[in-house]
Amino acid sequence: MAAEHVIVTSTTDSEAAARELAAQAVEARLGACAQVVGPITSVYRWDGAVQTGQEWRVEIKTTAARVPALTERLRQLHGYDLPEVIATPIAGGSAEYLAWLESETAG
Repeated sequence: MAAEHVIVTSTTDSEAAARELAAQAVEARLGACAQVVGPITSVYRWDGAVQTGQEWRVEIKTTAARVPALTERLRQLHGYDLPEVIATPIAGGSAEYLAWLESETAG
């Protein structure tokens, strides 16, 4: 059974960029709300070498139906060549909150 609600996560290289991704997603009703978390330390392989860098994580709450449009918008806005965009199912929660999430992302 597919989840109806998800958290879409992305990371970026500055707090300002993370805030902009969050604001654009909510403004476009692609997410009901978003949190910016950071700074965090990320360790990853890129260009054949292990890299370590400071990033900020953006967590956007949305419906599963909005994920394709949100993914495309994040790709358009993002400064990375290959931005992280991961959707994690929300298995449950407050019925009132999830109803609000749906109403805020209704196109």
